[in-house]
Amino acid sequence: MTFGKKNNYTFAVVTMSDKGARGEREDTSGAYLQERLAAEGYILQSYTVVPDQKQVIIDHVKMLTDDMEVPLIVTTGGTGVSPSDVTPEAMNEVLEQEIPGMAEAMRSASLLKTARAMLSRGKVGIRKGSLIINLPGSLKAAKENLEVVLPVLLHALEKIRGSTSDCGAETE
Repeated sequence: MTFGKKNNYTFAVVTMSDKGARGEREDTSGAYLQERLAAEGYILQSYTVVPDQKQVIIDHVKMLTDDMEVPLIVTTGGTGVSPSDVTPEAMNEVLEQEIPGMAEAMRSASLLKTARAMLSRGKVGIRKGSLIINLPGSLKAAKENLEVVLPVLLHALEKIRGSTSDCGAETE
């Protein structure tokens, strides 16, 4: 892989939604994430809507990381405090390494807009060379949170994939 070119990286979007999985709700946040990442030069490899069920989420994300080797997996939904919000618990069984700074940055930026950001439990981490980012399910929150991590996304992917470039150099 040649480092430094966004179009070398594929991505997957996984939406966690019982209603979405049953076809009862349009997935606006998943659609937005596909469009926004493609506009940044990333290539869509997979898009799925799965129900808010811990084992389904675990199995699907592991399939994307372990079998398909998707470099970037962005999830939306299931990060709050409702009884059906089990994405963080699923990630506890998926992630090999957490990147708390990215999750904290998203929550901090959201907190400047709404006190409800304190209820977000999304995680960011790595499994088998894949970067996994949990975003909230609402379109507005997914947009805001993605914008926070976009400036470091390419560098994170390159480092995870073995780049020896200097971390001290700022990029745009």
